[in-house]
Parts: sequence; structure tokens; C-alpha cells
Amino acid sequence: MNFALTDDQTAIRTAVEEICADFGDEYWLKKDREGGFPEDFYRAMANAGWLGIAMPPEYGGAGLGITEAAMMMEAVSASGAGMTGASAIHMNVFGLHPVVVNGSAEQKARWLPPIINGDAKACFGVTEPNTGLNTLKLKTTAVRKGDHYVVNGQKVWISTAQVANKIMLLTRTTPIDQVKSPTHGLSLFYTDLDRSKIEVREIEKLGRKAVDSNQLFIDDLHVPVEDLIGEEGRGFEYILHGLNPERVLLAAEATGLGRAALRKAANYAGERIVFDRPIGKNQGIQHPLAERWVELEAATLLYQRAGWLYDQGKPCGAEANAAKFFCAEAGFRACETAVLTHGGFGYAKEYHVERYFRESMLPRIAPISPQLILCFIAEKVLGLPKSY
Repeated sequence: MNFALTDDQTAIRTAVEEICADFGDEYWLKKDREGGFPEDFYRAMANAGWLGIAMPPEYGGAGLGITEAAMMMEAVSASGAGMTGASAIHMNVFGLHPVVVNGSAEQKARWLPPIINGDAKACFGVTEPNTGLNTLKLKTTAVRKGDHYVVNGQKVWISTAQVANKIMLLTRTTPIDQVKSPTHGLSLFYTDLDRSKIEVREIEKLGRKAVDSNQLFIDDLHVPVEDLIGEEGRGFEYILHGLNPERVLLAAEATGLGRAALRKAANYAGERIVFDRPIGKNQGIQHPLAERWVELEAATLLYQRAGWLYDQGKPCGAEANAAKFFCAEAGFRACETAVLTHGGFGYAKEYHVERYFRESMLPRIAPISPQLILCFIAEKVLGLPKSY
């Protein structure tokens, strides 16, 4: 059992940190105030080849594992970029995994290089207003009409749809009352985001202002048959391949956010003088910060183990979900403690920790609630009866 990073993994972290150093606190503070996609950061990561870290080498990727991708995402978030910086590249890193696993050679050649080099931006259209996490009850439909499908429906909480030119879209191609199982009859497409057929409405939200979230209204979108991934009706099966990697990446991002917050808090505690002594000399300040460090160390080990299991082709559903749950909570607690350590100044934007605190809510909520994760573990690991 060896917990040490390899030389290559250490080099990845160092190289990513060097890029992120050009995008400091003031850059992300401005993005948080004004919004606007961080195109220059996105382009810097693309130009350095990091968007393809887990993509096949034959299409321009690095061919590394989810473990390395997660370490990269933690480094991005920990730099102070937080969930804003991570979310700007998150979809490119993992989102086309169903294409890698289930796409044809022609589709991979057509779709993967533009994602890897940053020429294409994609969004992920799954969640709907009236179904939430009950993915099997999706109401968006795709009806075959000769050489194309006609898609109608709505999607919600679709990140980067304001700037994306492609969309991965999960729809129902066979009515649910005509299939043997609710998991059948869903189909997955990767196609152009045609704004003449898709209305994109941005949702104002708590944090991550620079990376938009949206509601989509799809009206007679024509999708070519060649944009269908794999077989019609097996889309739900295909997206399952991407769920565990996404959870691992999000866990790493939450851990990185917590590390950024802890760093700010420890520095402030060492410098802030009250009653003629630094507040960090007081155990009431020291102990919560030390506890957060312990939690973040445990979080790191948990997401790295889940990533390792995935890369080894081993079952990792419980571990990936556990990592997402624990890392999100550890990141949140670190951000909360950072605000409290700063006292009144923790409420001020110029100290950055209030931004981290707001962003720390995202990994707790998305892409799956902590309650459903606990239900999954209770059922799949502990053998308890299904509760929903």
C-alpha cells in the first residue's frame, strides 16, 4: 500500500498550480462580482492540454485516469478559483465520457478533438423542472422522423448553456408505458445547441456567477440520426458510466475549495492581532482549523481511493458516492470555519472567504442530494430495503 503521489502526478499538480497562479484572488473576485465566463482561464487550460487529461491519446488527449483528473481539479479549486474555475472546465474533462465508452469511431473523431483543444464548449442536458432527481421520469421527447429526431421539452440547471455550442441531451424515445423497465427507452444525443430551437434562460443564483446555470426550452429541435450515441433506448445505461467519474471530480473540487478556505483562515489567524496577540494563539481558533485540516486529509484519501478503483475497472459506486458526500461536507465546514475565523471581515468580499462559503453549497446539492447518497449506501452497501 503506497499513498505517495507518483512523479507524474506531482508534476501535474505543479503545472496546474503554475497556470492558476496567473489567475489570482482579484481575478476571481471580479468574476464573482461582474459575471462573464472566464474565457481566458479556460483558454489557458485548453492551450496547456489539460482539458483532455482523461481523454484517449489518439484524439489528442493525455490518456490519464480519473485519479489524475481529480487531482487536477482539486489543484484548480484550491488555487482560489474555487467552484467557478473548476466548473468552467468540468464538463470538458468528464462530460463526453459516454462518447469515449459508447460512441462510434466516427463520432469520437468528430467530437473529441474540439472538446480537448477547447474549440467546443458543451453542456449536459439531463435534469428537468418537474422530475428533479427522478431521471427515469424524464418528459423531454425525441421522435424519429426519417434521418433525424425531433426533440421537445425542458431542461433545468444546465451549466454553461449561455456559452456552449454543443449539448449532451438525454431524452425519452419510447414512452415509459411502452417499455418493460423505466430504465429503457431513454436515448442520449450529442448535438449542436441550436439557439433558434432552444431558448436559454439564465437562473440567478447564490454563487459561481461567472459560470451560468440555465433553464432550457426546446421546441422542435432537429437532431441528426448520426448524433445518437450508441443504440436508441440505452441512454440511461450510457450516462451511468459518467456518474461515478463526475462524483469523484466534484469531491476533489470540494476538497480543493476547503483547502483554499483553510489557507486563508490560517494566514489570517496568524496575522490578526487582538488583545495584543495573534488570534491564532487561542485554542478556540486553533482547534476548529486543525479539525478542518484532519477532515480535508480524510476527504483527499476518500476521493483518491474512489478514483483509483474506477481507473482499475473495479466497482466504485459506493466509494464515489461516499467521496462526494464526505468531501462536500468537509469543504463546507472548512469554508464555514474560515468565515468565522475572520469574524466580521469574513462577511466582506475583499477577504474572499464569503465567496468560498457561498460556493461550498454547490457540491453539497449537486449533482445528487446527500439524502439520496445515503439512501444508495443504505441499500447497496448495508443491504437495507429501498426507501424510494
